[in-house]
Amino acid sequence: MNDFSNSDFDALAARSVDLHSADELRARLERARKENRPLRVKYGADPSAPDIHLGHVVGLNKLREFQDQGHTVVFIIGDFTGMIGDPSGKSQTRKALSREQIQANAKTYQDQVFKILDPARTEVRFNSEWLSPMVFEDVIRLSAHVTVAQMLARDDFGKRYAAQQPISLVEFLYPLIQAYDSVVVQADVELGGTDQLFNLLLGRELQKVFGQEPQIAMTLPLLEGLDGVNKMSKSLGNYIGVNESPKEIFGKVMSISDELMWRYFSLVLCRPEAEIAALRRDVQEGRRHPRQVKDELAQAVVARFHGAEAAKAASEEFARVFSQDQVPADVPTVRLTPEDRPDRRMNIVALLVKAGLASSNSEARRLVQQGAVRVGDARVSDPKAAVEVPDGVVIRCGKRGFARAGPAWD
Repeated sequence: MNDFSNSDFDALAARSVDLHSADELRARLERARKENRPLRVKYGADPSAPDIHLGHVVGLNKLREFQDQGHTVVFIIGDFTGMIGDPSGKSQTRKALSREQIQANAKTYQDQVFKILDPARTEVRFNSEWLSPMVFEDVIRLSAHVTVAQMLARDDFGKRYAAQQPISLVEFLYPLIQAYDSVVVQADVELGGTDQLFNLLLGRELQKVFGQEPQIAMTLPLLEGLDGVNKMSKSLGNYIGVNESPKEIFGKVMSISDELMWRYFSLVLCRPEAEIAALRRDVQEGRRHPRQVKDELAQAVVARFHGAEAAKAASEEFARVFSQDQVPADVPTVRLTPEDRPDRRMNIVALLVKAGLASSNSEARRLVQQGAVRVGDARVSDPKAAVEVPDGVVIRCGKRGFARAGPAWD
């Protein structure tokens, strides 16, 4: 391991929101150097979906920083909890998955996280390894170490209890399971989003009960998605997936607000704050246009996952399509039969759904009413309109939706 320095600590503490505690982390890092023993940095992953997005990258970046200083990441995949389902306090519980689905998702997840993490310094564990063998007596004994008062200290539990909203016992068990994971893997540090602070602190308390030195709890900011309001989430549709095409990643990054792009520079690309401040001054004082800086951001994000050549090509294609109002080179063709469009005419709502440019009739009607739809050069604003759809005509929906009409045969 490299010699420990203040700059090493500053790099690891950078961009964190909660750190319990900074003094403990510094002391643990110093001791790790003296003993030539890497810290064990825990991170939990939910296998309910196989894809990761830029919101996940925030935590993965920090894990890689620990690895670059010689420490070990213990990457826990929650396959045991995934097979049960997660009552998250929302109107619907997270659907339980089969073992086959969990394994498939976990494999895809690992393939993606190793675009950022160093496999040689990563220990992948599945929590079914220690949770599946437990019997009911073990669960009761484990639960005895946590009080209801401690659980109600969690902000969302406390609010729901005060509002007389139901909280299931299973919901209480989930933080306990996460805390017990820390005991089993003997975590020195655990990372999570700001919404995970309670669970991380509970891990500290449970480790004390089991005679272990309590882990350092570090939370990181939640990255806002494309809407600029809610945290990035696949369920909300405001995400940028790391496995998406270069063109899609580039276009999505270009769609975020000018103000939000500084957060992406910091949390996704880990640019130094001084560099980001200088870029902001250049924009504010008119030396650079926001679109130019955002193009630099989008290229850097694409390059990270697809390479510099793909990033440059995505930038050029975006400029050609959106700055010069041209049609992309790879527009998909929607095959239309004579029954779809009698006399070459077709209802615009049905056309958008058939072309895959809208997921439902209601979404298609909304897009038309918003003025976001064109067939050829003609903008369509009436959802009841029957438009002429000759072979080869381009249907355009919003900024990134394109399809070309074609016959059902070539």
